Amino acid sequence: MNITVKLRRQTSRTSEPTYQTFQIEADPDRTTVLDALIKIQSEQDGSVSFRRNCRNAICGSCSMRINGRSGLACQKHISEVMGDHDMELVIEPMQNLPVIKDLIVDMAKFWDNLHKVDPYVSTSSRKISKTEFLQSPEQRAKLQAAANCILCGSCYSECNAAAVSDRFVGPHALAKAYRVMADNRDDQTEERVAKYNESGFVWDCTRCYNCNEVCPVEVQPLDRISQIKHEILANTDLPESTAQRHRHTMVELVKEDGWIDESKFGVRVVGDNFRDLKGLLSIFPLGIRMILSGKMPYPWQFQKSEGAVEAKALIEAIASAKDK
Repeated sequence: MNITVKLRRQTSRTSEPTYQTFQIEADPDRTTVLDALIKIQSEQDGSVSFRRNCRNAICGSCSMRINGRSGLACQKHISEVMGDHDMELVIEPMQNLPVIKDLIVDMAKFWDNLHKVDPYVSTSSRKISKTEFLQSPEQRAKLQAAANCILCGSCYSECNAAAVSDRFVGPHALAKAYRVMADNRDDQTEERVAKYNESGFVWDCTRCYNCNEVCPVEVQPLDRISQIKHEILANTDLPESTAQRHRHTMVELVKEDGWIDESKFGVRVVGDNFRDLKGLLSIFPLGIRMILSGKMPYPWQFQKSEGAVEAKALIEAIASAKDK
């Protein structure tokens, strides 16, 4: 079968990208995207540049965008990524990282962000002893999903938060962060929880689910981020941040009224229940514009949801189940 491959080309970091089209003969059910690239490189244009190594979805080297979605080129067969209406196979470099050449991106920031979470079992816990530090199957199971991460960069490429924020460490880093937190051999859990509560870590995640959608080894980074959040929220010794107050207020308002009263939400979260006057003044103009445009009712116009009683009962039942 004749396959049209549209490849994004870029000769250097500063050059403008262009697209080049190639035609190859291949069986889409048996040919991977990486096979197609190798075929193009070896038979048509030796200057086509990309990373590859194991060809078994283990090393993570060949991560790239394939028809608008990041993944491993060695793992995806052409038939998987080309839908019934796709006329061509479009291959591009990963997003959120600068391009060195063609499909090769500079991973320096990716690795720098990983180091920010200190993804290693604490030094004091790794002191050599005369006996092994054994883990039970149950203890190992808690960190298994996060431990599967091969650091391919697919999740970082599709991360909306990383696209708009230089400070966000990324889903790959936070998945590794949870892997260490869940390890019973680590003795820095409290310090880690406090650190990940800071700006640039879990609360900067937009929960877009893109990382879960593209992860090739089912790490489910968003789930790991949520688990870190639960650890933070369970730690009552931490000072309440705006992000924590956002979470608590959302649950409180739904419990009270069945849905969120916007007139209360901003005051409680940003204004910290009138304790933060600077924060309160910062949202005052927005509140006025929302009321005038009809996007937020006057406080005396707000009506509780008809399902308020059921919503309250459900929240209380969940809270009770967590306490057991």
